[in-house]
Amino acid sequence: MKHLLSLLIISMITGCSTLNFWSSEEEDLEEPRPLQRIENLFKLDRIWSRGFNSDNSLGNYRIAFDGDEIIITNEDGDIFNINKFNGKVNNKYEFEVDVSVSVAFGFNKIVLADKDGMIYCLSAANKDLIWSLDSGAEVLSIPAIDAKAVVVHTSAGQLLAIDTNSGSLNWSYRSQLPNLTIRGNSTPLIANDQVFATFDNGRLGSFDIATGFSLFDGPISYKEGSSELENLIDADSTPVIEGPLVFATNYQGSLTGFSIQEGRPVLSIKSSSFHPPVIMSRNVVVIQDSGEISSFSNQTLTLDWENTDYLRRKPSNAVDYQGNIIFGDVEGFVHVIDGSNGNTIGRMKISSNPIKNLVKRGNEIYILDSELKLFVINRDA
Repeated sequence: MKHLLSLLIISMITGCSTLNFWSSEEEDLEEPRPLQRIENLFKLDRIWSRGFNSDNSLGNYRIAFDGDEIIITNEDGDIFNINKFNGKVNNKYEFEVDVSVSVAFGFNKIVLADKDGMIYCLSAANKDLIWSLDSGAEVLSIPAIDAKAVVVHTSAGQLLAIDTNSGSLNWSYRSQLPNLTIRGNSTPLIANDQVFATFDNGRLGSFDIATGFSLFDGPISYKEGSSELENLIDADSTPVIEGPLVFATNYQGSLTGFSIQEGRPVLSIKSSSFHPPVIMSRNVVVIQDSGEISSFSNQTLTLDWENTDYLRRKPSNAVDYQGNIIFGDVEGFVHVIDGSNGNTIGRMKISSNPIKNLVKRGNEIYILDSELKLFVINRDA
């Protein structure tokens, strides 16, 4: 039987105590590492915020953009159209289903899933139901939308490619699930008529979006332990394309770059992450599950720098902002790290709850916390 572990359990497994060599006191490894004082050289400005009254502890609710509007739904099925400049609610529609993941938007359609695994496609203009389909399993990741197909990754390890207009099932692929997995699934990536997806067995697959034909399938990392827990190598992050390579990370595994043309891994280094890597001009930055932040050369994956100031702070995903790395943490702080050397150059407290997701669009960063409160920030001029 498949067992699901929360990220909280994973963090507790590693809990113990050790000597803290960066101060004179013993460090408690069951608590977030205390923040160190910094010189706030990169100041952030809070533009607006708005709450949507929902549990987002898994971080499976996200925002979508439709021109100058933000689209978001809460767990009660309320769909909001928000003015992205001031946070004003332009429209609210009550869909009245128990939503499991927030909306995906594209081609004038909104796609979401309920807690029973039903997938719904609505008209973005009037919220009329266009089609629905029973996925047969829980859906915890945002669907990916293309003109040809809506691609959904289910908790059963299955990819479903659904005709965007009719809702008919075009093809499906089922990966082999390990006995032990982490609760959550990766969002597929659609690029150049290919679907890239990572799976709970620690592999990356590429498929032709029209037919589902497997273009390649390879391991992000290999099992190396002697127990099921040690061999837990889930890949719950979305792949990222950089030139001829697609990068993927997994838990207790690796950061691996696959050649898209050759369909095989060509670069790999030990890493453990639940988040997609951040591709910068010369390096690849990984937010490790431990809270350590590591930067690798994007040509060789040799280590450039690492920052251990955020151990056990359960950092969110990160975004590249003006050549810097910005991410949130479990105590509601947003941190700015210089992308060239790993030094912290900015910080802001924006929430009393854990930060779950960051999205950069233009000069603004849109941030969701664990209670589905949305914050918008940018650099203070």
